[in-house]
Amino acid sequence: QVQLVESGGGLVQAGGSLRLSCAASGRAFSRFAMGWFRQAPGKEREFVAAVSWSGTTTYYLDSVKGRFTISRDNAKNTVYLQLNSLKPEDTAVYYCAGDSGRRRYLATNGNEYDYWGPGTQVTVSS
Repeated sequence: QVQLVESGGGLVQAGGSLRLSCAASGRAFSRFAMGWFRQAPGKEREFVAAVSWSGTTTYYLDSVKGRFTISRDNAKNTVYLQLNSLKPEDTAVYYCAGDSGRRRYLATNGNEYDYWGPGTQVTVSS
């Protein structure tokens, strides 16, 4: 069993930066692909970024490419999401998720992820 807990959210002005962290319990973390999703009020959850178990492969939502960076430290059982050049439309609850499926691709559908954290709020003011 793997438990995930996000941290690092907060209130920031447009153009600012935040670094989200997702700490995982359990030794299986290093075998999971990891993803970040977000959900804004009144909107469906959407994929933001994913990273392979090794950290060598990443994939991003088009609207965050060049602004957000996903990374992981398997020695620390932690995955990160660096958010730069934030925009008001980035305001949402951000969730990290773990995919134990050992796929040949990075999943963008939340239904393919097995483990979820409770989320952390990111609010970007204009």
